[in-house]
Amino acid sequence: MGKKSTRENKNIYQLSREEAGLTREKAGEQMVYVSADRIDKIEAGKSLPHPDEILAMSACYKVPTLRNYYCSHECPIGKEYIPEVEIKDLSQIILEVLASLNTLEKEKNRLIEITVDGEITKDEYEDFVDIQKKLMRVSVAVDSLRFWVEKTIADGRIDKELLKLTKEE
Repeated sequence: MGKKSTRENKNIYQLSREEAGLTREKAGEQMVYVSADRIDKIEAGKSLPHPDEILAMSACYKVPTLRNYYCSHECPIGKEYIPEVEIKDLSQIILEVLASLNTLEKEKNRLIEITVDGEITKDEYEDFVDIQKKLMRVSVAVDSLRFWVEKTIADGRIDKELLKLTKEE
């Protein structure tokens, strides 16, 4: 059994591994191609993880939000385009989706007015940017729901195969 870490300022990768109850050695065995030494370098901040390592850690630790964290904080492209998403309670996610959609219902006609001519004029920019922000909130809420489902599957509280069959119907 590996020794307990006393490192201060643990990063999200170490916290996720420890929350999963895994030592670096055990995690390395489960991920096969990510060694305990490589995990240590990532957790110590000596080396940035590669995307394939993030996928492996996310699956091994059962933390789907590790992928979003990596993309929104460490990937040069993702930092510019990917918002950070957090897993919340299902009821909170649904309320955020509904509140966002209700707000957008009011903005629908204004968006049509702005875009009907294929141009965004100077006097339309403020409304257009405001609507774009509201659309982004819907997108983040939907992503949060997706991560909630993935986490719930990983925790064994949703049957992945039954969900897949239901989606195919």
